[in-house]
Amino acid sequence: MSMNFNRPPIGFGPGSQPGAEDGAELDYMPMPSGMRAFEARIPEIADPAAIQPTLALLRAAAEACDQCAADGRVRRLSLESLDAVNRRVLAETLGEGEVAAIIEGDDAVEAQESVFAGVWRIREGGDERLEVGPAPSAALSREGGSIQEVEAEPGVVNAPAIVTELIDAAERRKSGEEAHVVNLTLLPHTPQDLAHLDAALGRGPVTILSRGYGNCRIEQGARADLWRVRFYNSQDALILDTIEICELPAVASAATEDLSDSAVRLREVAEAMS
Repeated sequence: MSMNFNRPPIGFGPGSQPGAEDGAELDYMPMPSGMRAFEARIPEIADPAAIQPTLALLRAAAEACDQCAADGRVRRLSLESLDAVNRRVLAETLGEGEVAAIIEGDDAVEAQESVFAGVWRIREGGDERLEVGPAPSAALSREGGSIQEVEAEPGVVNAPAIVTELIDAAERRKSGEEAHVVNLTLLPHTPQDLAHLDAALGRGPVTILSRGYGNCRIEQGARADLWRVRFYNSQDALILDTIEICELPAVASAATEDLSDSAVRLREVAEAMS
């Protein structure tokens, strides 16, 4: 049966919708907001000579960013030479970026990324330092356990198959390969499935929070390369739930390009403060 396309469709095109003169306006869905962008923080400096240790540290951090972008190795920078004034100026200059991490243990480690991606402020056992790298070294250096085979309780449907897939992916994966991702949001599962997965995957000491459009919470499993990654929107509703086998999820890691950009920005800020 042929269709007659000679007559234009009704309800489309100019004049088909009420205009402003009729008291109606197009109401677009609001776009996402709240995404952080880089903003240079240049403190008011009365005497540049007094903050030479801070300027030297910023330039050393820039050099470390370039080196890390080239070889991927984390660099540590001590703050021992800074007095109270220089520590305050440094803290104000670095600010707080999108990613923070806690590594639990006998000597708990707190890490806060600065506004310069890949430059981290680290607190460990009363000590404070800077680290330059894709992620804090304490989040990458842990020896891991293993994924456990757990007896399925009533109501468990898909979790055993997911556990088998993760065990196989973890055993076959080589360092440097792309992450193996299981997207739980797209898979049918029951509350009992989620409890089964929690028991099988275990819990590691690393928790990471990344803030961008909403929040992303990243929790390490029993294996050092096993991560549960949950994305929440600005209303704190879970919108994406994944399990990743990788060194560190990309959302929590500074890329090579980020480190190179941070090197440029650090030098520009140091020059402006001189």
